[in-house]
Amino acid sequence: MAKKSDIKFAISFTDPELDLEERDDQVQKLLNQMKDLNELEEVSRVLDPNPPAGNKALGGFLAGTLKAIIKTNQIKQFMRFLGDRLSGKIIEMEVTSNGKSLKVKVSNQAELTAAVQAAEQFIMAGLVAT
Repeated sequence: MAKKSDIKFAISFTDPELDLEERDDQVQKLLNQMKDLNELEEVSRVLDPNPPAGNKALGGFLAGTLKAIIKTNQIKQFMRFLGDRLSGKIIEMEVTSNGKSLKVKVSNQAELTAAVQAAEQFIMAGLVAT
């Protein structure tokens, strides 16, 4: 169960050239890579809070989106992992720490590098404040 001090990430693949199935393939690939990480408390798909009418599944997932809860002492390692795995991807990332959120959109390597650095600084500032 997530605590207020947990660091939460939501990563959405948003490349307009990919259809929903291709975005889901990107999520599944990243999810499989993340499942074995020691840096994580939890990683999973994101349930759709508003599934389409007539949906017979117990719960559909938001296309192209996953969430992760990170161990606070593993931030730098996880940020390196993200920088390596998300290179060349068009994504939106939201980081939540201590009740505050940082949202970034990334469409190239320079933006990814800046986003990873901004997220790490945001998290570290929140940890120092507590």
